[in-house]
Amino acid sequence: MSFSVEQLVRHPEFISSLRFLAEALRDRYDSGPRIARLLASQQRWLLTQTAYALHLEYDPTVPGSGLTVVKLRDVITHYRVASRNTVLSYIEELLTYRFIAPAAGAVRRPRRYEPAEVSHAAMISWYLANLAALDLLDNGGRAAALAAHPELVDLAQPRMARRCLEVAAWREPPERVGLFLWTEAGGLVMDHLISRVDLSMETDGRVNLGRIDTRAIAAQFMMSRTHLQRLLRKAADGGSLGWYDEPKKTRLWMSRDFLDEYCRWQAVKLAAVDEAFTWAQSVKAGTVSE
Repeated sequence: MSFSVEQLVRHPEFISSLRFLAEALRDRYDSGPRIARLLASQQRWLLTQTAYALHLEYDPTVPGSGLTVVKLRDVITHYRVASRNTVLSYIEELLTYRFIAPAAGAVRRPRRYEPAEVSHAAMISWYLANLAALDLLDNGGRAAALAAHPELVDLAQPRMARRCLEVAAWREPPERVGLFLWTEAGGLVMDHLISRVDLSMETDGRVNLGRIDTRAIAAQFMMSRTHLQRLLRKAADGGSLGWYDEPKKTRLWMSRDFLDEYCRWQAVKLAAVDEAFTWAQSVKAGTVSE
């Protein structure tokens, strides 16, 4: 059985699980910043997960299937995630950094692309981190199962990605969460903040995040300090964050209601991750059909 959204939200260790996941994703960023940035904002997350799913759904008997600019554009624009030009620029970026390459064989239109080995490894690593976070909640063996059978990603990832794209509760984050997630590298900033959450430091609806060095954070995530400071200021104006030491702005707190809002949004994705992986295991075991 997989977790439902409500079961995740109500779980007493869910915030600790998200903190673990945030730290794991930050470690992935440190080991490969450029490829990790493909999941660093909501728009790029949806583009990347959808692109990878299209690749895995390739059927040589179906003309135009697989990862093509046309297919990705049609799916993404249908859900109003990005414009046609943004999709084209995204594919060109993937080609520039060799995260994808034209598929082998005869050149056909529309041209089909395939992820490079580094992209496959990154997707498995991402799925492993999410499964490990779920394992913390029930002492499960999901991550170990994927490590032993990485081909399970080929079944699970498209199902998870489609679910996340189709469900508005994930595709369109709450406004205060979206303030971070719809900006470049905003997801990395949220991971950094969540990794600092310690509920034992909560008082009066505020969770102490400790001392924040905006210069160091901006440098680490390859963003301008001005952009980061503007982002934090907008979050503070909305009551999501605040400073203990105005006007110095070195010690930060996060409101508990904002943390809860973020947790519920993350629960939608993790429930999809869990359900898809459970289904993939059943398909592999032959207990359900594809």
